[in-house]
Amino acid sequence: MSAQQPSDPRRVEDTTVDLLVIGSGTGMATALAAHERGLKVAIAEKTVHVGGSTARSGGAFWIPANPVLERDGAIDSEERGAEYVEAVVAGSSPRERWQPFIDNGAETVRMLERTTPLKLFWAKGYSDYHPEKPGGSAAGRSVESRAFNLGRLGKERSRFQPATMEAPLPMPITGADYKWLNLMAKKPGKGLPKAIRRVLQGAGGKVIGREYVAGGQAIAGGMYAGLIEAGVPIWTETALTRLVVEDGRVTGAVLTQRGREVTVTAHLGVVLAAGGFDHDMAMRQQYQSPSLVEDLSLGAVGNTGEVIRISQESGAAIGNMEQSWWFPAVHPVTAGAMPSILLAERSLPGSFMIDSHGERFINESTDYMTFGQTVLRRERDGDPIGEMWLVFDQTYRNSYVFAGDSFPRMPLPKEWYEAGIAHQAATPAELARAMGVPETAFETTVARFNANAGAGTDEDFGRGNSAYDRYYGDPTVVPNPNLRPLDGRTYYAVKVVLSDLGTCGGLVADGRGRVLTEAGEPIEGLYAQGNTAANVFGAVYPGAGATIGQGLVFGYIIASDAAERAA
Repeated sequence: MSAQQPSDPRRVEDTTVDLLVIGSGTGMATALAAHERGLKVAIAEKTVHVGGSTARSGGAFWIPANPVLERDGAIDSEERGAEYVEAVVAGSSPRERWQPFIDNGAETVRMLERTTPLKLFWAKGYSDYHPEKPGGSAAGRSVESRAFNLGRLGKERSRFQPATMEAPLPMPITGADYKWLNLMAKKPGKGLPKAIRRVLQGAGGKVIGREYVAGGQAIAGGMYAGLIEAGVPIWTETALTRLVVEDGRVTGAVLTQRGREVTVTAHLGVVLAAGGFDHDMAMRQQYQSPSLVEDLSLGAVGNTGEVIRISQESGAAIGNMEQSWWFPAVHPVTAGAMPSILLAERSLPGSFMIDSHGERFINESTDYMTFGQTVLRRERDGDPIGEMWLVFDQTYRNSYVFAGDSFPRMPLPKEWYEAGIAHQAATPAELARAMGVPETAFETTVARFNANAGAGTDEDFGRGNSAYDRYYGDPTVVPNPNLRPLDGRTYYAVKVVLSDLGTCGGLVADGRGRVLTEAGEPIEGLYAQGNTAANVFGAVYPGAGATIGQGLVFGYIIASDAAERAA
């Protein structure tokens, strides 16, 4: 073990460290924790930018009973968190894998607050995704970063992952803000002040030389700032080529940076935190579904699965490969374009979704991972959903933001109509013909939905029964904030595809983050975290930010394990 030495953060040479981290998303938390424990650590990032999928995400993290929750007034405990995880995981992941996440969550958050300039807050009211389960919380356990000034990155700012979408005005909008900004036309007393504050913060910051961001940009930017302050090198454009294995133990890695191969010896091991196989369509068709022929993932561009394949060559086991953090999205206008995710849009009243038969097939407000699993389960059962459409009316269009930038009363983008991914009609029959679904079936669907919505109860799929459903509903609509009959005026339909935030199957790891062989034995010196590892929670997404949460906590666990081995 040795103290961190200053290094050129851009160029990698043959060198020796205590711990080598592959990937700069939640792998940054591993490096922060390792450096704090006195280890010499470095990060290798394949792409030109630091931040990974974390910087492209909503930026919340889900960690039960953490100090931010306690400080902000939440009532929670590790016991309740464990009760909930056990209930939702339902045996799809062993307790010895997920219990350390509960046990180390609070210390992980304390470490982040010590080692970074992040200012964290509880996203109060953002319900767990299954709050009706034992130990679930309708008040939620998700934590976000307050607006962060990327100017703190100094000369390293240019190496930071850009935002997925640039707003027309600089507005550092948190997930907690999003709910009310989306309802600005219906709840101006809530939404308008937030919008004004965020514009003033963003534009005002520009005037004084500050670049305020929120969400994944904030949390990843804050960790990057902590690493810069600590002097931890991050080598960009540096890919893992192969692991160095001696007598069955991983002792380092061969890396390739802009065509040069170098060897980094890692006394305590290599940490794989390089994301999943989001953009390797051959792997996705092999492990997930033959229907996944178009790359619609929102994961970082460097997530192409080779780290998983390289580890398999060293005997690593894989698991959960059929799983992703699925997310419904608007069909892109052109091939290769990024889909626009549908979050609140699916929960707001005056809308529903249909399959190619013209029928509803799901509680539209359900969490997005369950949504994708439902779609693929239907495919495996021989009853594919086919084309999906989100149907809504004029009142809906007049009331809510759609797909991030279509504001109330604005027409949907002209190019959507031209591409055939949006339609507008005066009657259900006319809309059915435009979508290419059976007219009679669709008219029956509209009539049944309207009858149920008028009564405030979804007898078919239970929309609005869960506190999670209601979080993104419209509180001005009673008795059910997720249901309202379509108004009989203009009808709209927008084509929906199955996107994702990244795959969450990968290397099988234990409760210390150590990669396991098929026989269940740890590969000495090899760790995995985040989306490179099989999901800690098996086949389930417990709450908003569970993917970042598990990455952060297992980064802390891995660093602690390595430091204890060194001691």
